[in-house]
Amino acid sequence: MTKDVIALTPKMPDPWAVVAGLLSGGPDKLVDTTGEGAVVQLCDEQGRPLVSVEAPLLVQVEGEAERLLGATPPRVPYWWTEARATTGVPDAERLAGTFAARLSVLSGGTAWPPEAARSTGVVRSDGVSVAPTPAAAQPAVDVLTPHVAVVIMDRPVVAMTAWLSDAFRAAAAAERGLQIVTPPGTLLSPAMLANMPDWPSRWVVQDEREGYYDGLSGAVLRWQEGMFATVVAEDATEEDPRTPVAGSYKEVAQTPERQLAITYRTIHPADDRLVLGGSLETVWRELTGEPPAGWGTAEPANLPWSPGRLTDAAFARAPEPTWFVVVGSPERPGLATVRISRTKAGVEETVTLALGYGAGEEPPLDALPRTAEALATRHHLQSMLVQLRKARRDLLVPPRFEGPGVPLAFVLGSEEVRAMPDDRARRTPLAAQPVRLGPKSRPAYYYPLPGDPSDLAGWADFERLMGHLKGS
Repeated sequence: MTKDVIALTPKMPDPWAVVAGLLSGGPDKLVDTTGEGAVVQLCDEQGRPLVSVEAPLLVQVEGEAERLLGATPPRVPYWWTEARATTGVPDAERLAGTFAARLSVLSGGTAWPPEAARSTGVVRSDGVSVAPTPAAAQPAVDVLTPHVAVVIMDRPVVAMTAWLSDAFRAAAAAERGLQIVTPPGTLLSPAMLANMPDWPSRWVVQDEREGYYDGLSGAVLRWQEGMFATVVAEDATEEDPRTPVAGSYKEVAQTPERQLAITYRTIHPADDRLVLGGSLETVWRELTGEPPAGWGTAEPANLPWSPGRLTDAAFARAPEPTWFVVVGSPERPGLATVRISRTKAGVEETVTLALGYGAGEEPPLDALPRTAEALATRHHLQSMLVQLRKARRDLLVPPRFEGPGVPLAFVLGSEEVRAMPDDRARRTPLAAQPVRLGPKSRPAYYYPLPGDPSDLAGWADFERLMGHLKGS
């Protein structure tokens, strides 16, 4: 049975509904709070948590429950309430299911997964034991060692939820890695991929043949010295430390689906009147004909798209950096991550955007120069890279090998062009000459990269261009 159970309700669970859910283990179960009151926990007699319940989240964006859970929610807006059971305690899992079932019945909603929330009866859990307090203190963490915090998940999509975000921060503060263990059918959200820390953090996939492997590299893993670490081949040497790659990872499925990936950076002068998010809305409108659908500081993205509210959230955290996830409509899958930080040069936006296209759908490549010009002339663009890759239309990342994208274009903003000596930005070693964007007095340049978009030779052209622009 799943460790996570989620109630999706058309109205906010009232206090009595929450109390009824929390008493799913009987009136003798203790209740505690953590996370500055944002997380309520059902505890055993020793005060150790059995089930952790997060404060309800109002979701006002279409398609998020479908994207992250494969569930059919009530009509937006609806409330999303998560309960996570302590791993390894079957009664705790039943407690979480009963909590969600009671909440959905009393609030007129549904629960995910349906099979985990079928009973509203009291779950007897007298005498059960749970993980020691240090491991259970963080609601999302199942195992804690001196090296890593381990999270065991069996959701269809590992997303950058508020719980996982807190777990990342807690692990980083304790100088530990975060390792997420999932079944083989689980997918990774692009937002989660964008925030995955370096080693020893990793995505650990269970596998019938190999036991465990890294979902992003395919390296076969074993639990050793308090964490999942790579297996070293028998014929490995110090000069060639070979690591076996799981056969499941190498099973590449041919797909006609593609993704258009755009990464860019803007730097705005610091100004009280500055509104952030305008550059991303410009790109989204140029390439899809509509603005983004929603945004949030975690997944699910729960707020309707609003550059003003996004700006307020970033300014409230300044001078600390802020991270956002932005999503499109279900009809045109799109997801962007936005990192906003204050630097000596001003307010910097770093954006990574992907749009998905299925068989018979053509990415709007002819709109790329126009999009680049809008960024360069209206949004203080520094640089931009555009790629096309064969990957899933829904943008989710499978635990399988996916080839790299092919670079289609690179854009250099006017400030970067002005800083280059000897007219270097205008003259390139490539056959295709750059396209000037903006006025002659302060031009930016769009560099189309020649070659077949399905041919990896485009990377050689990109490396030549970068070497030229850097003067090497």
